[in-house]
Amino acid sequence: MKTVLKLIEGLLWCSGLVIVGIFLGQIGLEELERMNAVAAFKADQVVQTTAVVSELPGDDVPAAAPSPEKAGVVSAIDYEPAAPDQSLWSSGRIAAFAASLTRQTSPVLGVFEIPRFDLELPIYDGASDLHMDRGIARIEGTAMPGHDEGNLGIAGHRDGYFRVLKDIQFGDEITLTTANGTQTFIVEQLMTVDPSAVEVLYNTEKTAITLVTCYPFYYVGHAPERFIVRAVLQEPKQLTKTTKQNN
Repeated sequence: MKTVLKLIEGLLWCSGLVIVGIFLGQIGLEELERMNAVAAFKADQVVQTTAVVSELPGDDVPAAAPSPEKAGVVSAIDYEPAAPDQSLWSSGRIAAFAASLTRQTSPVLGVFEIPRFDLELPIYDGASDLHMDRGIARIEGTAMPGHDEGNLGIAGHRDGYFRVLKDIQFGDEITLTTANGTQTFIVEQLMTVDPSAVEVLYNTEKTAITLVTCYPFYYVGHAPERFIVRAVLQEPKQLTKTTKQNN
């Protein structure tokens, strides 16, 4: 009888140890899962932050120049953009444009045209992805469109509206129409620069617009360089009044 009781007591002790082991193991497993979840969350936050930073317009255009003065404020204009020619666009940019139609942009500052490409599109204020999906955008810290001084920086996506810049040439005409009237610029400089070359956005001696997009135009991933187009304001032609003499 004593042997049976001792056997039962031994079994109870073993069962108790097993239950305690299971309990402690469950706690340890839950703590391990909690630690893994926290680590995964932190890693995910890092990935998301990196993705956001890599997709910022700053990845497509240099940051605004640190010191140039704004050339004043220009009134928005009433302009309804036409459906764009997307024949050169990437599929991702076409999808981004479609998605942007459901979101509200800032007012249109002006209408940008390159007649040789039959390109006409709106200029928005601030180089956000939304603005560059819907049109092109003034780079913060540069001149305002429609004024007679300063260097207006304009950013656009290389796989969207600004892909046509791959074929731009010296002497091409660019027009800018705002509430203040229409200005004509002539392309005088083309160059590729490092993304950190913010000096391209500094004020210029002549009134100018500087177009900025990623380069190369066809590149998988984040393009390593920036393509710059500098166009200078064309001076108004001096008209000479002539009189017809009667013989």
